[in-house]
Amino acid sequence: MHDLILRAWRQKNVVYYVVLIPLSWLFAMLRIFRRAAYHIGFLPSYRLPVPVVIVGNINMGGSGKTPVVMWLIDQLTQAGYHPGVISRGYGAKNGQPVAVQQDSPVTTVGDEPLLIARRSHCPVWVGVDRVAAAKALLKAHPDCDVIISDDGLQHYRLQRDVEIAVVDEQTTAEQRLLPAGPLREPMRRLQTVDAVIHHGQQVMADAFHMQLHSQTFYNLANPSLVAENADFQNKTVVAIAGIGKPE
Repeated sequence: MHDLILRAWRQKNVVYYVVLIPLSWLFAMLRIFRRAAYHIGFLPSYRLPVPVVIVGNINMGGSGKTPVVMWLIDQLTQAGYHPGVISRGYGAKNGQPVAVQQDSPVTTVGDEPLLIARRSHCPVWVGVDRVAAAKALLKAHPDCDVIISDDGLQHYRLQRDVEIAVVDEQTTAEQRLLPAGPLREPMRRLQTVDAVIHHGQQVMADAFHMQLHSQTFYNLANPSLVAENADFQNKTVVAIAGIGKPE
């Protein structure tokens, strides 16, 4: 199914116009009704006792949110805050909120929350219900004075104080809603967030620019063995990537 949809996106074939486009119209209407329901209070939303910063995107797939979350943790910590992070935990198999420990199984908490916990050493909790995850984090860490949500821009059940959208070339290239395109919300949603960060080649003049650069490499079998970029110069290497858009 995934390959069929991608092929329809590229070829703009019969499946694209007959099936995907009508479904995207239906998705758009459901999105409008859902957001309006939260706006008028028909669906309940919750405000936490501390500020909430959402780092999310409007498209499916990775756009660079996790590095932004880790950078934001560093900046807040240096400014004297005690941030905590909540996440759904992509790939995680958990119902109730779970605290991410240094040795937590990836299958339980997800790979990105585990990376954040190991790199930032701040409390990280995961759960399908982000409100419940945030409440559990605050109960376990009463000194936490700001919550960062890794993803969750469309999780309107959780009220937020700051919204940061991370976009990339996919966001600006295919501007149709699911399933006719990769967008979970239309491009005009970016006009309502507090900041837009463009990852990769910058094509949005009013966005902050971000580019990831490799720096230190760790041996997976023995993380105490490290190498720098210069160590690979004039050598033939084989690269294996387990992340979206490895190029």
